[in-house]
Amino acid sequence: MQIRPARPEDADAVFGLLGQLAASFDPDRAAFDRTFADLFQAAGAQTSTTTETLLLVVEDDEGVVRGYALTSIVPLLYTNGPAAQIHELVIDEAARGQDLGSQLVHAIEQECLSRGVRQLTVASRRAAGFYDRLGYHSTAEYLKRTF
Repeated sequence: MQIRPARPEDADAVFGLLGQLAASFDPDRAAFDRTFADLFQAAGAQTSTTTETLLLVVEDDEGVVRGYALTSIVPLLYTNGPAAQIHELVIDEAARGQDLGSQLVHAIEQECLSRGVRQLTVASRRAAGFYDRLGYHSTAEYLKRTF
């Protein structure tokens, strides 16, 4: 098992996993391709005062992508430094129960620490028990408006 930054050639694998995550939206390949490409283009243009995107994948021993996580890091005023939020995290149904999700979260935490992140949040009602076991606790109720 290896956790690494995503590469453009991971698009098909990540799109396949997206179908296991999406509950509010049906995955649209054309929209996905645009956004996936934008993530890599934006990565080269980031400075310390902009939003940073962290897209990690977890591969099994055969090099098959079994999960991914998308996290944003933004400068916030009230946290006295950058804050991060895990927006998407999914492990392939066939690979669940192998501790890959926990290892992916720990890798995100290490990346955040190396970037001076002061706070890491995740909005997840369906996976609250998973995050509770990793030491996260509920502090707010998220409200959303979908367009």
